[in-house]
Amino acid sequence: METETGTGPDPRAFLLEQFADYLSLERGSSPNTLAAYRRDLAHLTDFLATRRVRGPTGVTATLLREFIFHLKDLGLEASSIRRHISASRTYFKFLTGEGHVIRDPSERLASPKRWRTLPAVLSITEMERLLAAPSADDPLARRDRAILEFAYATGARVTELTRVALRDVLFDDGLVRLFGKGNKERIVPVGRRALGAVALYAHEVRPRIERGKGQGILFLNARGGPMSRVGVWGIIKRCARVAGISKRVTPHTLRHTFATHLLEGGADLRAVQEMLGHADLSTTQVYTHVDRDYLRSVHKTYHPRA
Repeated sequence: METETGTGPDPRAFLLEQFADYLSLERGSSPNTLAAYRRDLAHLTDFLATRRVRGPTGVTATLLREFIFHLKDLGLEASSIRRHISASRTYFKFLTGEGHVIRDPSERLASPKRWRTLPAVLSITEMERLLAAPSADDPLARRDRAILEFAYATGARVTELTRVALRDVLFDDGLVRLFGKGNKERIVPVGRRALGAVALYAHEVRPRIERGKGQGILFLNARGGPMSRVGVWGIIKRCARVAGISKRVTPHTLRHTFATHLLEGGADLRAVQEMLGHADLSTTQVYTHVDRDYLRSVHKTYHPRA
C-alpha cells in the first residue's frame, strides 16, 4: 500500500477535479450537490493530512471509520455525517471504476443510523439498583440475581447465557467458557461478586428445581428445564420495573452496559473486543461512541466554561 507524504492535502493527488468532472458530466449532479461533495471531501482530505496520507491509495477502511468518528466528535448532525459517507462512497466508486485504487475502503462504512439504534446504557447507580431488585421473598430470587450479575459481569449474549453449562464455570479460576456465534469458544473473567451469586444459586437453588431435566445447563426455569431467551428477558424486564428504571432494559442492554463501563474505566478496546467475542475490532469501536458521549456530557456538566 502506498502512502504519500507531504505538507498538506493536494487536490491534484486526490484527483478531486476529475471527480468533480465525473459528477457534473457523467452523473449530471446539481451545482448544490457538487458544492456539498467538494466541502465533504475537503474535510476528508484535511483529516487524512493529519494522518500523513497524501493520496487515495493510502486510504484504508480503518482511516475512514476514524474520520466518521472524528465528525461525530465534532458534533455534526447525523444527516451531515450521512452526506459525508455518501460523498466518500461515491468518490471511491469513481476511483475504483477508473482504476486509480484497487480496493474500495468505503464498502463497509457504517451509517450513523446504526449508532442511534444502540440500546440504552445503564449508569452504575442504575445497574446497582437493578442487581438489588430481586425480592428476597421470591424463592427464585437468588437465581434471578445470579443471572443479572452474570450478564453484567461477562457481557454474554442472551443465547450464550442460556447455553452456559455448570462445567463451563471455572469457580477456582474466576472464569467462564462462553460459546458464541459459530459455536466459537472464548474465556471470559467473572468478577468476585458475580461468581459468589452464581455459586450460591448453583449450590442452594439449582439442585431443588433441577428434577433431572436440567441437561447440565447452569440457569434453569421454575420447571427445572434450561432457561429460555424469553425467560431471561422476562426476569430482566421485571427487575428493571421493580428498580424503577424508566429506560427499556433488555439482555443486550446489559451487554452494552458491560462494554461501556469497561471503556469508561479505561479498559483497552482490544481486551473488550475479546471479552465480547467480536471478530472485527470495528464492531467493538461502536462502543467508543457511547464512551465519548459520556465524556462529552461530563465535560459539559462540570467544566466551568463548557
